[in-house]
Amino acid sequence: MILFPTIELQHGGCVTLNRGRLEEPVIWHVDPVETARGYASAGAEWMHLTDLDAVEGRSENSDLVEEIIRAAGIPVQLGGGFRTRDGVERWIDKGAGRVVVGTLAAQNPDLVKELAKYHPDQIVLAVDVWQGQVMTEGWRTPSAFTPSGFIQAFDDAPLAGIIVTDIDSDMAEVEAQLGLISGLATEARTPVIASGVVRNIDDIARLKYVPNIAGAIVGRALFRKDIDLVEALGVARPGPEPVAGFQ
Repeated sequence: MILFPTIELQHGGCVTLNRGRLEEPVIWHVDPVETARGYASAGAEWMHLTDLDAVEGRSENSDLVEEIIRAAGIPVQLGGGFRTRDGVERWIDKGAGRVVVGTLAAQNPDLVKELAKYHPDQIVLAVDVWQGQVMTEGWRTPSAFTPSGFIQAFDDAPLAGIIVTDIDSDMAEVEAQLGLISGLATEARTPVIASGVVRNIDDIARLKYVPNIAGAIVGRALFRKDIDLVEALGVARPGPEPVAGFQ
């Protein structure tokens, strides 16, 4: 399982959000570029980067995002505010390893399927779920899709992955979130990346053995130092199954 240590950018700084609330960020006084380099130094194979200002249509972080992509030393999975083909392809040209689309996929699924064919293994579908519906526009607008229907609409597209996030305010318990994500993973033909459910090392260990979950995004737990990244990467990596010794 690939662990994606995560940076969320707002006004040029690192933040984390509580259930997707853009207006209530927790601000972390760390350098985003150095944080990205630290992820690579710890042994991460990928990192995830979300430009929260781009979600709201602002481009103030563009130079910083480019700097992180250049300096990270590992491929960057980039999300935040992709609404057009030009926007997606521009960031692929600028070096983003993968681009994450959610609102665009709900509004123009045919375009996203076409992008996935032109850029195989570089387009990731974001499925943000609140009260049983897929949310768009930065988790603020409900779409007409159910999570299952949204995923099934892209069954034939060569997506790099599907990020499933449960942002339901009534489902604060990790067990409930894992139930939603693992259920959708069984329905998807594309590997699923779990988001919003990693709070400690035990959560990583559990996700590792859920069928069709190929990755997990972890952010807040790293910034709060609830998880050590080196230890977490060791748990996430495949290893030999334990064998009982003979007495």
